[in-house]
Amino acid sequence: MAVSAVVHVHGEDAFLADLDEMPNPMHNFVLMRNIRKKDGKPLPYLMDGATAFMYSWDRISFIELMGEVPLNGKAPVSTAQGTTILGFFREESDGNS
Repeated sequence: MAVSAVVHVHGEDAFLADLDEMPNPMHNFVLMRNIRKKDGKPLPYLMDGATAFMYSWDRISFIELMGEVPLNGKAPVSTAQGTTILGFFREESDGNS
């Protein structure tokens, strides 16, 4: 079951996307499908025919999850009262670690 999300990317406008599963903060990328502007129009920088997109966690500020959100294989949690926000802060590496 795909989860609708609003993805906030550093230095860019937020966009809508569908996530096949909950993003894992331990992974390097988030896999998204059906990326579009918040008004539903296509994003001008995407190639026609592309079906899946991988965004690095380093580029993502936070993700708003809309509707029913599955948690670790358990029954979905309804967010009809509001929006569930998945976010985390990663310390910037200076390359010396």
